[in-house]
Amino acid sequence: MSDNIMSSENRNDISRYKMREQAFILCFEMLFSDADPDELADNAGDARDEFLSDYAVACAKGVKEHQEEIDAMISDKLKSGWKITRISKVSLALLRLAVYEMLYRDDIPVSVSINEAVELSKKYTVEEDTSFINGVLGSVAKAL
Repeated sequence: MSDNIMSSENRNDISRYKMREQAFILCFEMLFSDADPDELADNAGDARDEFLSDYAVACAKGVKEHQEEIDAMISDKLKSGWKITRISKVSLALLRLAVYEMLYRDDIPVSVSINEAVELSKKYTVEEDTSFINGVLGSVAKAL
């Protein structure tokens, strides 16, 4: 990591919501880049003076590692005729992060993953996308 990255103790002294927001942004950036999450985190520190939490980087790595399974789960819960390629990039990044947490993070209740994804969608998307995200994640939760 670059010299701009703060000590692990300082960069993890932020709210879980902020850590999740950082993870979402990394997942969004991964949609446009082949760079690995560590490199994207370094770039954030260099370009924006934003110091990403270990949680954010770990989640982005997890999303990348399990993307095939995550996308299959999302695709399975879409309405007939819909394909994952039809989902906006912002919504897809939020869905991937939330589904990753639901499937692979035992330390986070499913309801928290859904609620946080919905809250982030209110900040970064339009109302219709928020309802869509909530519906897909609700279907994923029922399948679990």
